[in-house]
Amino acid sequence: MNASLHPAPRLRRLVWAAVAGGLLVFVGANAHLAYVAFTSQPDCVPHSKGADGNHDYRAAKSAC
Repeated sequence: MNASLHPAPRLRRLVWAAVAGGLLVFVGANAHLAYVAFTSQPDCVPHSKGADGNHDYRAAKSAC
């Protein structure tokens, strides 16, 4: 009767291993995202520098 109430220990370990693996992938992906965000410096992109309003897009404060 107890065997039908509790899943097999092997299945339980498999489920916990899958959950742990998913968490490791999630944490690893976020760590990689943070690493790339802090270590990369994107180059300046060309933009319209005129403030006359004739351009579609313009940088608010150009760092280039």
